Amino acid sequence: MDRELYVPRSWTSAPDRCRAAGLGEDAAFATKPELAAHMVARFLDAGRRAAWVAGDEVYGGNPKLRGALEERGIGYVLAVACSHEAVTQAGKFRADTLAKKVPKRAWQKLSAGAGAKGHRFYDWAVIDLADTRSCQLLIRRNRSTGEHAYYRCYSPTSVPLTTLVRVAGSRWRVEEFFQAGKGLAALAEHQVRRYRSWSRWVTLAMLAQAFLAVVRADEHTRHPAPDDLIPLTCNEIQRLFITLVIRPVQGLAHRLGWSDWRRRHQARSQASHYRRQTARA
Repeated sequence: MDRELYVPRSWTSAPDRCRAAGLGEDAAFATKPELAAHMVARFLDAGRRAAWVAGDEVYGGNPKLRGALEERGIGYVLAVACSHEAVTQAGKFRADTLAKKVPKRAWQKLSAGAGAKGHRFYDWAVIDLADTRSCQLLIRRNRSTGEHAYYRCYSPTSVPLTTLVRVAGSRWRVEEFFQAGKGLAALAEHQVRRYRSWSRWVTLAMLAQAFLAVVRADEHTRHPAPDDLIPLTCNEIQRLFITLVIRPVQGLAHRLGWSDWRRRHQARSQASHYRRQTARA
């Protein structure tokens, strides 16, 4: 939806260097959470709406960002470190200390969303914090390793645990976005020598990725895939776009046949993973 370039303090403290790179005279240092707050505010001020914000520990550990979201009435599920201190009715504790106090009956097995090999099941627990703004600490426990992850949560209205889990699991979309952007739209290919060229490059990369996402959504709506094929993915659409439009080498039937083979093979693999997961459950 938006992008900002993180400029380190070593650059913003050298005006001549900033000018040479095409940055404005008013270029000032801003942390990543500050850039995030700026982009969220710009998104909301443009009249758009979002119910939730998700992010990793860099953002969850920043009280200013959390406060800005709370002031705008935007719910969030932000990851925090195990050393994050939270205030409860019983006092102030580290997140990992609170996890040890959770009784066995409080843990619930819930899916954080479907992955490539089936649903991602974890054990989850939530602790209400001593805050008038509906803040909670969400704890995720890996069912195999016992490893914990922690999230600071806020919602303007009361929501069930399943909603918080769904939002926490949706953060993977951010990682998937960057990975897909680098692989499909050359998001990481720019050398970042001049600010204006970087701005144009990343905007075109985001536009190309948006094109793939829109085509994918349109195909899923208009032409649902048969049972023996997985639905068209952005990767497959990019591959078809290149082979059919940009670099036609073989005949049309040959190229479409390879696409069907890949999707049929992926459908069999996906079904096998789901069956294996169901058998283990």
